[in-house]
Amino acid sequence: MRKAVPEKVSQTEIIFKVEEIEPILSPPDMIIKPWSPMYCDLKQKDGTKKTMLIRSIEREEIPLVLPYIKQYMDVDRDMYDIVGARVYAELLAMLRNRIKDEYFLIGTVDGVLAGIANGRLLNEKINISLHTMAFMRGMNAGAVLYYAKCVYCFEYLQQEEFWATYESYNGWKRWGIGMALPTYPYPDVQHELGGARVFYLTRKYWEAYIRDYTKQLAGTELLPNPPQELLEKSKQLIIPTEILV
Repeated sequence: MRKAVPEKVSQTEIIFKVEEIEPILSPPDMIIKPWSPMYCDLKQKDGTKKTMLIRSIEREEIPLVLPYIKQYMDVDRDMYDIVGARVYAELLAMLRNRIKDEYFLIGTVDGVLAGIANGRLLNEKINISLHTMAFMRGMNAGAVLYYAKCVYCFEYLQQEEFWATYESYNGWKRWGIGMALPTYPYPDVQHELGGARVFYLTRKYWEAYIRDYTKQLAGTELLPNPPQELLEKSKQLIIPTEILV
């Protein structure tokens, strides 16, 4: 026999404040050693050199970079469209506090954004590489920034493994073949970028072979303690006007 439905149901209004909800939705970050700015000389095709500063992005710079990254979503070449979409989301997630332990390095040349390299810490032992993009061509900026991510993993944070996956053909050809160990058993272990195979690098392999190999690919040495003039020039971040691929 069905129970009678009351004619009126009393309702109670519950009000939540954003300040109360945000700590629940924001991921709890680990306390990690931040990246200290470094610099290097990049050789251009004409033989001249440019100095690139590598530093962490500032929170207030994210809204400046987002519109530029968004333009890559329309580039139908070597997976720039999906890489652009993912990097845009990763930047936005950092701005909105919706990604755990992300680091986002930028390279600047004369104050102009030359490239980015970002990743995320899975835990204290494993560093997950996300993306690397170069916005200035012909000076190996992308290779240097990828090298910087590895340095951050193994030299700064003293982690045990660096996980990568490759969405573009050029990225896999340049980095997957040369520096990654055979992949973890798939599909038991998947990369968070779409569940692809995990190409991984261990501390032992890094110290024995890959540190020097990546330095050769980068073609330069990362130097600590950048001159104050270089740091000052990078404070007013200049966004490129062209999309170069």
